[in-house]
Amino acid sequence: MIPQSVKDILSNGENVGFYQTLSMILFLIFFLGIIFYVFSRPKKHYDKEANAPLDDDIEDQNL
Repeated sequence: MIPQSVKDILSNGENVGFYQTLSMILFLIFFLGIIFYVFSRPKKHYDKEANAPLDDDIEDQNL
């Protein structure tokens, strides 16, 4: 039988539960790593980006 889609491949495999668990663990590690990186930076690091919508850019006025 030739599989017709990815769903057929993943539903008929021997280690489907293992692959699903592994992908969830990898996603959580990546997500928590990003969260840790963002919150470990000092607040001064984000001041320029936080004030960007409020700043008047000289370049925009020259256009």
